[in-house]
Amino acid sequence: MISAGHETTVNLLGSAVVALLTHPDQLGLVRSGRATWEDVIDETMRWQAPLANLPLRYAVEDISADGVQIRKGEAILAGYAAAGRDPGRYGATADRFDITRPTRRDHLSFGHGVHYCLGAPLARLESEVALATLFDRFPGLAPAVPPAELAPIPSFLSNGYRTLPVVTG
Repeated sequence: MISAGHETTVNLLGSAVVALLTHPDQLGLVRSGRATWEDVIDETMRWQAPLANLPLRYAVEDISADGVQIRKGEAILAGYAAAGRDPGRYGATADRFDITRPTRRDHLSFGHGVHYCLGAPLARLESEVALATLFDRFPGLAPAVPPAELAPIPSFLSNGYRTLPVVTG
């Protein structure tokens, strides 16, 4: 388990807040009821996976993936952040945050198969409650710095921000 879901949920919340504050049209969809907080969570998970990379997987048999041969026992690096931006899966707009995207729910950010995150339902619930409460309580929430000034966590695994300064308007 990756810190029992704490850091990944924090990263999910931070990325969702940044996404909504920098895409006010998307926040407007949620506020108007044309989209849900669940839509925001899944699109955030696809667009900015809270766990960017996950090492320590090994091929259990020889496999070929997109013309690349991976031998039994070789290390595999799961790049969740890259998978969510794959234009082959999500189209030419894969880099765009869009909570109306029909394929957003098939992201790999919670893992897959036997490696699916045990805490996914709790992370979803915590995130839905936190985001709804935050934006209800602070409807004038706005970034305190330009998005380009947000410092990422210096990590190969985690994908989040060191701090997220906002003003409450």
